[in-house]
Amino acid sequence: MVGPWLKALSSSALASKSVNFTDIVRSRRMSRSFSDQSVDPAVITSCIDLASRAPSAGKSQGWHVLLLENEVTHRYWDIALPVEKRESFAFPLLLRAPVIAISMCDPTAYLERYSEPDKKATGLGVGRDQWPAPYWTIDASFATMTFLLALEDAKLGALFFAHSNEQSLRREFNIPDHIEILGTIAIGHEVDGQKRQGRSAQRVRRSVESIIHQKNW
Repeated sequence: MVGPWLKALSSSALASKSVNFTDIVRSRRMSRSFSDQSVDPAVITSCIDLASRAPSAGKSQGWHVLLLENEVTHRYWDIALPVEKRESFAFPLLLRAPVIAISMCDPTAYLERYSEPDKKATGLGVGRDQWPAPYWTIDASFATMTFLLALEDAKLGALFFAHSNEQSLRREFNIPDHIEILGTIAIGHEVDGQKRQGRSAQRVRRSVESIIHQKNW
């Protein structure tokens, strides 16, 4: 059942939806410069709701997001990028992002789901080593990518990046040991005219022909 908090999403959360998926995919870029303008929490909630519809093995639904907003984001940056390292940091406006979302997954949700009667015969509920691939990570990655596309559709900038100082982050935010952290997403309104690309941006995109293998490798 959809809770009243979701039904009450403001109209701004559903505004500016693109009718062309191709445009969303082609325009999405990693943003590294943000203004300090706040973001409507309902927009973020709407985007996470969309992302939760990404594929999930056995509908195990092991994706989790830790949200830090506005002044609370300093708790993240004090650990991930301590003050003494910021003077030489290449993207200082990244720290203005008013929303930090830590994307995570719970492997135990998959073991529990595949221990249920309709899935037990697979043997996948016995342990993580029984899985041919870590579907908890795969599914959470699906959801994270869908989240990034939803943010693009909502006209918000976002940057997915690897976390650092993981143990300190776990202690600060009480993240259980069994939860895997995929990475961090900085979210906000991109600063016009101050876009700075990452070092890899100029690499040539592979052609479709080099990606597709037909009949054999």
